[in-house]
Amino acid sequence: MTSMAAPPLRSDRQIPTPPRLTEARAEQLRAANINPRTGLATDYLNHFNEAIMLLEMIPDMPECAEDFLGWQPLSYCEHFTASNFKARDLAIEAYGAADADIRAEFDNLTTAMTSILTAVGAAMREATRDKTRARLAEQATVWVKPLVALAGGVINGSAEADVETIMKSN
Repeated sequence: MTSMAAPPLRSDRQIPTPPRLTEARAEQLRAANINPRTGLATDYLNHFNEAIMLLEMIPDMPECAEDFLGWQPLSYCEHFTASNFKARDLAIEAYGAADADIRAEFDNLTTAMTSILTAVGAAMREATRDKTRARLAEQATVWVKPLVALAGGVINGSAEADVETIMKSN
């Protein structure tokens, strides 16, 4: 049986500034740490970096598994709605106005990260040995870190690698 793999996500294209974006609007977005070319903010990646940090602690401190199990997936808009990010409404608005292809590429990456972290959480809940949980944590970190980097590239409009290439390098 052959599997039909999805084509690799690519983000090596230059992302143009949307023509309707005025310089004043671009400056407003930049001041809020939102990329005016993509309409995305790196602050959302903190949600995944928190999970990675907890996973990295599990091999040395098995009790941190409980902290990781408390991590809950949040969409981009959910993250900003719940955050203290001072320009959260602007971040949500800019995300909604982002180029559909850029947003789809970004959403595909964050969906993959969420799926991995959710599956690892489910496996950890069933695991009874600290060694098993540590191994799950280590593997999840290997999978998710490159995806966070790639998502950062999409946000910044400068990613030059595809998921398949990054995953093969780990």
